[in-house]
Amino acid sequence: MLPLVLYDVMSNLPGNNFSPNPAKSRFVLSYKDIPFVTIWVEYSDIHIAMKSIGAKPIKRRDGSEICTVPVLSDPNTGALITDSLEIASYLEKTYPEKPIFPNNSEPLIRTFDSAYMSLIFPGFKPLYLRTMEALSPASAKYFIGVRSAEVPLPWDVNFDADWKLLEKAYNTVYEWYQKTDGKWIMGDTFSHADIIVACQLLWYKRVLKEDEWARISSWNGGKWAQVLADAKKECNLA
Repeated sequence: MLPLVLYDVMSNLPGNNFSPNPAKSRFVLSYKDIPFVTIWVEYSDIHIAMKSIGAKPIKRRDGSEICTVPVLSDPNTGALITDSLEIASYLEKTYPEKPIFPNNSEPLIRTFDSAYMSLIFPGFKPLYLRTMEALSPASAKYFIGVRSAEVPLPWDVNFDADWKLLEKAYNTVYEWYQKTDGKWIMGDTFSHADIIVACQLLWYKRVLKEDEWARISSWNGGKWAQVLADAKKECNLA
């Protein structure tokens, strides 16, 4: 079996990886024990680089199209897939061992993804600031231009209201977890829903300062640091 190729965002952090959406694909590949290699792309070059390999663009809210990452290339089938959920769906169908959508749960997990992202998105300002700092100057400038259209400037980690918005969102997610009998969203069954939650947390941990991550880690009795640690272990990334 030839290794699959995952396109991810380059950064100035050790090991590069920080971006939550490519991380979701990385977690799925690792969980399923599928061999893969990573090609790192400057944030400012993503559209041109992905367009050049024939990746499918996504639609922005304003109707314009842009190429983004993750993109997954599978030389074993010739497939080229854009978007972390579509990549997860492709991998589940093509490499069904160790399912991430158990019991035909893909439609429900797609709904979960939408609900979770809508819930946490309003608290992203501090995270966008720290993400900008993790990029090269050219990519940081491009990041501001793209992201400020959806999350208006200024971005400031000292805005307590933004932190409170994020904490409020995770209080709700905590309630979701409390409704199950196990440590995962589906009780004792690990699924892509847990990967979705964990990879957002991975983003926070990678870009935030130590004291800022400690703040999130303290919420809900340390639940979020534990979810990330458990998911990384489950996916052989600990």
